[in-house]
Amino acid sequence: MLAVAACAVLAGATSLAAIAEWAADAPGPVLAALGVRRHPLTGAWRPPAEATVRRVLARVDPDALDQVVGAWLARQQPPVLATRPPPAPRRAVAVDGKTLCGSGHHPRLPVHLLAAMDHTSHAVLAQTEVDGKTNEITRFRPLLDRLDLTDTVVTADALHTQREHAQWLVTHKHAAYVLIVKANQPALHRQLKILPWREVPVADHTRDRGHGRVETRRLQVTTIAGLDFPHATQALRITRRVRPLHQLRWRTVTVHAVTSLTAAQASPARLADYVRGHWGIEALHHIRDVTFAEDAHQLRTGTAPRAMASLRNLAIGTLRRHGHRNIAASLRRNARDATRVLPLLGITSP
Repeated sequence: MLAVAACAVLAGATSLAAIAEWAADAPGPVLAALGVRRHPLTGAWRPPAEATVRRVLARVDPDALDQVVGAWLARQQPPVLATRPPPAPRRAVAVDGKTLCGSGHHPRLPVHLLAAMDHTSHAVLAQTEVDGKTNEITRFRPLLDRLDLTDTVVTADALHTQREHAQWLVTHKHAAYVLIVKANQPALHRQLKILPWREVPVADHTRDRGHGRVETRRLQVTTIAGLDFPHATQALRITRRVRPLHQLRWRTVTVHAVTSLTAAQASPARLADYVRGHWGIEALHHIRDVTFAEDAHQLRTGTAPRAMASLRNLAIGTLRRHGHRNIAASLRRNARDATRVLPLLGITSP
C-alpha cells in the first residue's frame, strides 16, 4: 500500500483520491511489481480504493515512516554532474519547520513538522511532529539524535540559536554549527551589531540573476574571542540586496550569524555556501506548497497529513537524486507513463 502511494505521489498525486485513481489506471505489470493482489476467482487486479488508502495512511506509524524514508534517502548518492562544484569538506544539514495549514480545524491545531534536510541532495533525512503542547525548540534534539552528525555542519534559523542546542551539537554530536542570530538572543545580538563591521573587509561577494530579480550577497566574517555563545569562534554579517528586474529600487536585508567553525576549517566562501544552502529547505517547502498544493489540501484524518508530507519528501528527494531539477515537469512526465516511477524507487518489473 505504501509503495503504491509513493509511486502515485511520484506521478503527481496530491490527494488520497488521486492515489487511488493512479492505482486504478496503472497497468498490470506495475501493479504486480508493487505487490497488488489479484482476485482469486477472476484474476483481475485489485488496486486499493480510496477508502483503503485513507485507512492505511491514517493509521500508519508516522515516526517509523519518516525514519524509513530518511534512512533510504540518506543511502542514496546524488548524481555526479559535470557542472557541479567541488564537494564541500563537511556535509551540511539544515533544520527548519513547516505547518500544514489545511490540516487543522477547531479544536485541532494544524500539523506542524520539523525536518532536517541535506544541503547537497535536498533529501529530508529526518522529520518529527511538533504537537500543540511543545514547540520546535524542544523537538530539536529528538529530531537530530538518531542522525550521525560527526563532522557535519548544522544550519538553523534564529529560533534554534539556543545555548543548549549549540553545546549539545558540539560536545555530544561532534558537529559544527552556523546559526542565525536575532533578538531572541539579545546579548549576543547586541554584541554582533556593535562590532566594527566597517573595518572588516568583504570576504565573499556573489551576484545572481534569475526568477525575475537580481540579488547580491556580501559576507563579512571575523574571528573574535569572548562571543557570548557556546563554542562560537567567528561572527558573520551577510548583507543581501534584492531588486526586481522591472524596478530600480533595491531592498537591503542584513543578517548576523555565529559559527563554531574556525577560519582554518571553513573559508568565507564556504561559510557563504552554508548560509545560502540553508535556504534550500525553504525552497523544498515552497515546492510542497506550490507543486503538491500541500497547504491548500484539507486532509485531517489521523496520521494521514504527516504521512502524505513524508511521501512528498520522498518524491522530491528521489527526483533530485536522479538529477531532475524541475519537479513539476518531472511529475507530469511520470504521470504519462506509470512504468517510469518504478526505477526511481529501485523497483524492478516482474
